[in-house]
Amino acid sequence: MVNHVWGLLSHPGPELQRIQREHETVSHVYSHHVLLMAAIPVVCSFIGTTQIGWNFGDGQNMQITLLTAASIAAAFYVLILCAVALMGRIIYWMARRYESRPSLNSCIVFAGYVATPMFLSGIVALYPLVWLCLFVGLIGLCYSGYLLYLGIPNFLEIDHREGFLFSSSTLAMGVLVLELLLALTVIMWGYGSKIF
Repeated sequence: MVNHVWGLLSHPGPELQRIQREHETVSHVYSHHVLLMAAIPVVCSFIGTTQIGWNFGDGQNMQITLLTAASIAAAFYVLILCAVALMGRIIYWMARRYESRPSLNSCIVFAGYVATPMFLSGIVALYPLVWLCLFVGLIGLCYSGYLLYLGIPNFLEIDHREGFLFSSSTLAMGVLVLELLLALTVIMWGYGSKIF
């Protein structure tokens, strides 16, 4: 698992090809990668919001109680896992018109690895300053987009010319899913003490 993370950061093209050759199943990629990586933003958010508190730029920190944060963390974790599966299904749905017709399994595995930079950007939630979290999240999104552009032609066996259009469309759908996830996250973590 860790070797794929380092490979995706240091030499993403060859690493995506290596991952593709492994022909992982969805259960394997979830148990060895997604479940662990998705815990990074969840655990960091839990620690940051209970120990420091959200800072919305007004100089005040809004802390959340441990019980409330635990409830929010569980919901946040499930949302992240569902978002990865949803992106895999979106990639599968969009790839139907191509000759290669990648399997749903390949699409979800691909989505799980492409989300790695987004998972890693969750480390910044240890100090939950809203603008900082958004900035680092944007960097993670850009790198995930880069992995998407690199991986679509090879991982899903789609022609390079069409792969660019496919990647752009997939990235747009991914941004919509991310915006939904971020909105729910802000509602849960930012206003958790009022909701739960």
